[in-house]
Amino acid sequence: MLNRVAVLSDIHGVLPAQEAVLAEPEVRGADRVVLTGDIAAGPQPVQVLDLLTGLGDRVVWISGNADRELVEYRRGLRDSISDPIAPWAAEQLRDDHLGFLGALSRSLSLSVRGLGKVLFCHATPPVTMKRSSWSTPASTVGRRSSAVSIPTSAPWSAATPTCMPFVRLAHGRLVVNPGSVGMPYGRAGAHWAVLGPGVDLRTTTFDVEAAAIRVGHDSAYPGIAEWADHFPHARATDEDALEAFGPRDGRTPVA
Repeated sequence: MLNRVAVLSDIHGVLPAQEAVLAEPEVRGADRVVLTGDIAAGPQPVQVLDLLTGLGDRVVWISGNADRELVEYRRGLRDSISDPIAPWAAEQLRDDHLGFLGALSRSLSLSVRGLGKVLFCHATPPVTMKRSSWSTPASTVGRRSSAVSIPTSAPWSAATPTCMPFVRLAHGRLVVNPGSVGMPYGRAGAHWAVLGPGVDLRTTTFDVEAAAIRVGHDSAYPGIAEWADHFPHARATDEDALEAFGPRDGRTPVA
């Protein structure tokens, strides 16, 4: 039984944001740090992976759709990725990175004090990664219920892959999205969560301007100037994200 678990998702290869969260006392003191996917698809993929793998067994890894896309692209199983930075990020990875990401599980369960068994995943269980099953803060209860097919033995779930932090109850099961460490919507900062004995959504604030400059200097991605201006500053609003994800979570767009 674990007392405290830090849940970090959607790092998207942003090293300054990841470093800021890892420096948080509650992350340093957590029994486990669970990474719920989409870790390396971004401007500093090698640096982020090397930092996290160096933390040892205290870190628990789960595969996200972006992680699998990087591996599939490098192994010739796909010839394109919709995220413009992802093909570049895939080419930066070493063979050991590819082997590590390719072997990650898509979900796991941990027992957390005060919560019981928690199912961790990226997207919704069963983890098919069909984007039509994505859940957002605005998803209907019925939609969340159909998307989150969690066994009755696991009444808690974290997380979904929409980079937007929320906690929602769906037919007796609490769905927790910690938000995104490296690619936030609506509000700058690195978003994550602490589980045990309750559920706490957290935001780590850091010098976003300095982080954007550092990312711009460190990354060789051809479009890094635009990328570094847009994502660390959270230029996309929460309304933008809901509009983009709405058709994917089953909602009918408002005319």
